[in-house]
Amino acid sequence: MRIATWNVNSITARLPRLLAWLESSGTDVLCIQETKCGEDAFPFEELRALGYEAAVNADGRWNGVAVISRVGLADVVKGLPGGPDYDGSQEPRAVSATCGPVRVWSVYVPNGREVGHDHYAYKLHWLESLRDAVAVDAAGERPFAVLGDFNVAPTDEDVYDPSVFEGATHVTPAERAALGALRDAGLSDVVPRPLKYDRPYTYWDYRQLCFPKNRGMRIDLVYGNASFAKARQDAYVDREERKGKGASDHAPVVVDLDV
Repeated sequence: MRIATWNVNSITARLPRLLAWLESSGTDVLCIQETKCGEDAFPFEELRALGYEAAVNADGRWNGVAVISRVGLADVVKGLPGGPDYDGSQEPRAVSATCGPVRVWSVYVPNGREVGHDHYAYKLHWLESLRDAVAVDAAGERPFAVLGDFNVAPTDEDVYDPSVFEGATHVTPAERAALGALRDAGLSDVVPRPLKYDRPYTYWDYRQLCFPKNRGMRIDLVYGNASFAKARQDAYVDREERKGKGASDHAPVVVDLDV
């Protein structure tokens, strides 16, 4: 079984690439972030033509998440149970579903903007609520994983130059402690292998030639429980999909399971 996560940075803009990638990669389940479209504009029909169902949580702005599957889609939950509001409502940043033998969450963790900003406090609260929401599944025997854009680099090894990020979000002790709390709930970081260079970065800014210079970050993560980690056969960053005109600024992270 092949499971992946990908921040597509607008499913409308990336749809031809997404459909081609699904066909070429043989992915069974894909967790998507930053759909940037409402559910009424989501490409259900195009995905259905390839044999995929979709569970979507999106409102048409800059967020939006989905789980698409060709191995079944059941027990869908939209939103983060017990999660915080921002500006008066809960943003569409989480959706979960059971896909065949595996249960997955697709998450798009708040960016945080800058340390001390209300959005930074919201980010930490959101991650705390995520830990509480997944605790039961994380401790269960069924393979389970939380996949998505966490907007946190787990260690200094996960950014190309730690000095560049000093004092900024994505690398603060509080954010990394929140990831540690997820691990304490029974999840482990399924670290992928890079297809090029020595570090499995998943995101490269569009500016300043960051991609060709490999000035990246590993912020798209797969956190799986013991059963998921045991079933893992391979994991890699599909860096090739970050190349070329019209690419997202994130690359897919792919995990192969023996389930």
